[in-house]
Amino acid sequence: MSAPEARGFRAPRREILAWAMYDFANSGYTTVVLTAIFNAYFVAVVAGEGADGNGAGTLLWTVALGVSNLVVLVSAPVIGAIADHRASKKRFLALTTLGCVVATALLGFVDSGDVALAMLLVGVATFMFSSGENLVAAFLPEIAPARDMGRISGYGWSLGYVGGLAVLGACLAYITWAESQGQNATQYVPVTMWITAAVFGLAAAPTFLWLRERGVRQAMAPREGYVAAGFARVRRTLAEARRFRDLFRFLLSLATYYCGINTVVVLAAVYAQQAMGFGTQETIVLILVVNVTASVGAFVFGHVQDRLGSVRTLGATLLLWIAALVLAFFIESRSAFWVVANMVGLALGASQSAGRALIGQFAPPDRAAEFFGLWGLAGKLAAVIGPLVYGGITYASRGDHRLALLSTALFFIAGLLLLFGVDEDRGRAAARAGP
Repeated sequence: MSAPEARGFRAPRREILAWAMYDFANSGYTTVVLTAIFNAYFVAVVAGEGADGNGAGTLLWTVALGVSNLVVLVSAPVIGAIADHRASKKRFLALTTLGCVVATALLGFVDSGDVALAMLLVGVATFMFSSGENLVAAFLPEIAPARDMGRISGYGWSLGYVGGLAVLGACLAYITWAESQGQNATQYVPVTMWITAAVFGLAAAPTFLWLRERGVRQAMAPREGYVAAGFARVRRTLAEARRFRDLFRFLLSLATYYCGINTVVVLAAVYAQQAMGFGTQETIVLILVVNVTASVGAFVFGHVQDRLGSVRTLGATLLLWIAALVLAFFIESRSAFWVVANMVGLALGASQSAGRALIGQFAPPDRAAEFFGLWGLAGKLAAVIGPLVYGGITYASRGDHRLALLSTALFFIAGLLLLFGVDEDRGRAAARAGP
């Protein structure tokens, strides 16, 4: 399929559902491992940091994620370029899915004190998850025309939050039963890892059954390997920064505000337990409710951005982020924290959906995986910086999570200021133009 045809083509509903089902499948990993259960378990049990800890466990958790995302940062553009060159996005996606499922299942064998093993497995699982996230996003320009990207991206994010909700709900049901039987976290947390891995593998099946690979394999130069070709294409893309100036401006904005998003995602449960005194079950219920509001935010704002524009919609969500984090610094009561958490949920779903759709609009269809690799690069640079800044501030302040969370609002303020320089119409025109 030629690039112009791909730009105006909309895939059948079954194929769009298959694409969106991957968001449903992989969201359990984000929700259970990174956001709600294993992160808090790692800090409190594996690393042994109690409620009055000095922040060392939090710092180790952020280091594990930072190293993993640093590897993604280096590899994502090259993997994307190679996948485009070989027309093999689906094959790469299968490998990363298998890797994340296996590493997540192995987390079930981590016990108290197994800090190095836990950090290694989380690092591998997060690398596989993040690489797969970039690859499946690269299918978006192949299944949706520019006018529908916001809606379909929002549909995927919304379904993803439903998936995270379903997996976390199943884990909560099991934890409630296990605690009624007198079990503690070292007994029931491993089972939640196995539930998460199983749902990921099963729910991803429709993606591999129905989603088509529409890329066209490109001829290789004599004696040129795929890795060399991948690096060459990335260098070419970076050299074309003037032509795709709105894409690169937006990537800079995205990398900045994603520092805040990644921090909140991977440290929400830690903050709830360490700063607000939430227990395990209460934290899981909180994350469940936030997943509902995030799903609503992704769905509603996905429709809004197709009418209002992605840049304006994204700007509104960043303002919501800033307001929520400033309020979180001042509140003391749990009831007020519930309000702030749901503000974060709405902003989270909307900002992630809008960002992916905008990259899809700015990417030439025949180089989608390459450009979404750059999206992965920006996002993972943020995933290195944001959590490490939070962990560093927490450690330096002897466990002051409130101060660390307030500092996160600065990323959203800077990202909003950088967003003002992005011209949406000009960026789409550059993507439509020929080589």
